[in-house]
Amino acid sequence: MSPPNTAPYIVPGYEPSPDGVPKSDEEKQAALYQLKQMRIIAAGMESPVAKATMSGFGLGAFISMMNSAMVFEDPYRASQYAGLTGMQKNKLFFKDLGKQMYRSGAGFGKVGALYAGTECIIEGYRARNDLWNSVYAGAFSGAVLGRNSGMKAMVFGAAGFAAFSAAIDSYMRWDTPDEDA
Repeated sequence: MSPPNTAPYIVPGYEPSPDGVPKSDEEKQAALYQLKQMRIIAAGMESPVAKATMSGFGLGAFISMMNSAMVFEDPYRASQYAGLTGMQKNKLFFKDLGKQMYRSGAGFGKVGALYAGTECIIEGYRARNDLWNSVYAGAFSGAVLGRNSGMKAMVFGAAGFAAFSAAIDSYMRWDTPDEDA
């Protein structure tokens, strides 16, 4: 029994229906199955792998798709479509679009995986979730991405990526004032 002045605790799936008719066993099992699926999806979206995939590969593919829409306006690339029928142009366009989306998505995915993995490791090591995790992960990721171009590129890459990560994370953590108060 619930303590006085508190809401009763009801297990999801076993709550009474609005008309007062008790739920059948099939309805209870369906509600519990739906709750289980919601928990699996929520756990998947919190994983660093899912974050890197969505923010990296998905974003890269989307940006590449938007850039590919400009191919007909580029006079240097439009020459490859000269003399082709409409169906041949569409086939060639979508073939090129798929290749560009995959290439760009893979590049963004690598950067996203590097950043998300580093941030996850730093967060686990520091045992706290704050703005500094993204700054450290951004600095490390920027330095790794600039390592082939020398020490100067590593320093500027680390500083730039850390500043960008801090700006984005501070914006995401920023609470807007409540208009009702």
